[in-house]
Amino acid sequence: MREILIVDDDKDIAMIITDMLTDHGYHVTHAPDSETAFKLLSQKSFHLILLDINLPDALGFDVCKELRRVSDVPVIFASARTSETDRVTGLDIGGDDYIPKPFSMKELLSRINALLRRTYGFGDEKQSVNFGDVSVDITSRSVTKGGQPVNLSLREFDLLSYLCEHPNVALPKDKILSDVWGAFSEVAPSTLAVHVRWLREKLEEDPADPKYIKTVYKIGYILEIP
Repeated sequence: MREILIVDDDKDIAMIITDMLTDHGYHVTHAPDSETAFKLLSQKSFHLILLDINLPDALGFDVCKELRRVSDVPVIFASARTSETDRVTGLDIGGDDYIPKPFSMKELLSRINALLRRTYGFGDEKQSVNFGDVSVDITSRSVTKGGQPVNLSLREFDLLSYLCEHPNVALPKDKILSDVWGAFSEVAPSTLAVHVRWLREKLEEDPADPKYIKTVYKIGYILEIP
């Protein structure tokens, strides 16, 4: 399930966007201010953030700057501020797109889909990854091994799907922790190691000598898919 965080104090607009995105298969979380947004970002990861500029407790520009210190999650600014200066500022500080209010839901959906395709390779098709006798359906959040269902915790699946979205890439531990557990979480690296061990026990033929979920010395982990 693709996770979207809306940071906007306009509850009516947030509700309209949430309904539209939910109808198109997204899971949406709403934060009315920066404090709530940072709390949510410390608890879980998101695939994309839709960020207003004029928040009640901060500027969206400052939120994006703080976020970019620890995460490269895609950010789309959505704001009634339409000057060229604001658009340039939003992009220069790390925003990936800028859409002025009011905007059509069709255009917003198109921009979100395009940005997710560029960032993750997400399309409208069913997202699934196979390695060995393991099949991971990212869309339905289900896993099978040898045709039999595998029960994973929410965090185990989040970690597995993240590895599946970056196959054959050596991922640093701090990046995994930031992107899976949340950009501002304080989870220890040992927690990541434990979750990797659990995944290996459930998915590898020999957890002590993994064939797919491998450790990269002094870096982190990699999902090797032939």
